Amino acid sequence: MKIGCPTEIKPQEFRVGMTPNAAGEAVARGHQALVQKGAGLGAGFSDEDYTAAGAQIIETAEEIFATADMIVKVKEPQAGERKMLREGQLLFTYLHLAPDPEQTHDLLASGCTAIAYETVTDDRGGLPLLAPMSEVAGRLAPQVGAWTLQKANGGRGVLMGGVPGVGPAKVVVMGGGVVGTHAAKIAAGMGADVTVLDRSLPRLKYLDDVFGGTFKNQYSTAGATAELIRDADMVIGAVLIPGAAAPKLISRAQLATMKPGAVLVDVAIDQGGCFETSKATTHADPIYDVDGIMHYCVANMPGAVARTSTIALGNATMPFMLALADKGWKQACVDDAHLLAGLNVHAGKLTYYAVGEALGLDVMSPQLAIK
Repeated sequence: MKIGCPTEIKPQEFRVGMTPNAAGEAVARGHQALVQKGAGLGAGFSDEDYTAAGAQIIETAEEIFATADMIVKVKEPQAGERKMLREGQLLFTYLHLAPDPEQTHDLLASGCTAIAYETVTDDRGGLPLLAPMSEVAGRLAPQVGAWTLQKANGGRGVLMGGVPGVGPAKVVVMGGGVVGTHAAKIAAGMGADVTVLDRSLPRLKYLDDVFGGTFKNQYSTAGATAELIRDADMVIGAVLIPGAAAPKLISRAQLATMKPGAVLVDVAIDQGGCFETSKATTHADPIYDVDGIMHYCVANMPGAVARTSTIALGNATMPFMLALADKGWKQACVDDAHLLAGLNVHAGKLTYYAVGEALGLDVMSPQLAIK
């Protein structure tokens, strides 16, 4: 199979979809790895690193899309890239279709087969290709939140860990999954007073057993949320419903109850965001003010630490990429129901129910699609 890896073109996206090590593994199995010139530079990988692994360096994205059987990326294809997708071509990347009707319709029109990293599952009920970036984004969230909290950036001017005689920042983490757990660990490590909200009692028990002395947790209700955000210096939104639009957990009206200069960090912005006032931003212009509350809603947070993110993502995606190349997508999905869960689009049909529900579109079952 010809596996193509174009340069990411989303603003300030420095990651790359295939590492030199992954390219080398593919070449060793008899596949061709086609990497666009300069694709890995943002993550610290030179063209020479790829050629040493046996990959071919291709000048343009147009050549990659025209030649490759499978396109491997990081971020969802942008409008210009979607025009280059073709019938029968395989796309393997993050898609986040539920809040993005334009991308969804373009993918359906292209006739391609699209497998989304964020909906591939594992036998423990996890999302193994989303987890590495969730870990990165979770650990980044308190870091970028602390920066936003500085007075010069519009925040309250509160130091995360306080100092002797002055209390620490109060941080509320909404969601106790991968993102929330990592966010809470880092925020607590910075000295903040941290409370995690979640609706899973088993998850709360786990967090209490493992991190009981590090941060607090509380069962999530509307009342508990309203009470905690009134006193919060920072709220980190970390709630995910696989493949679906994120639920709105804080309304615009509630911003008036918060402290002026408090910070909202929305890690769920790829899925539409979990605050009513959230809108996607970029690393070039990451924050904005709504009613005196600072919002940090960068849609590709892990892109800021591109090398760490690229290697972590590559470690997770490589086995699936190789299975798709070795067997073809249909047989790979027949052999692995967890990979089949990643199938979102095939030959003009939507194949993921949560996306169909979010966008009001008809859905074909993925099992029928592979037949």
